[in-house]
Amino acid sequence: MSESMLKMYISFGGMALLLVAIGLILLSRYKLKGIFAGIVAVLAYLSLFTGGLIILYIVFSGPTA
Repeated sequence: MSESMLKMYISFGGMALLLVAIGLILLSRYKLKGIFAGIVAVLAYLSLFTGGLIILYIVFSGPTA
């Protein structure tokens, strides 16, 4: 597998984490109450942070040869 394809798949993983974060944030704000909302919100923001770091790395790593 080439480096370009590997970066593409990694970026898909980052985008999936961002989509999961959106869903979990909406779930924790509008459907859940109490401690469960807090736990889901923490998971959502962790996935948002991780997905953002992955996308940031892919963007700033530059083009492949």
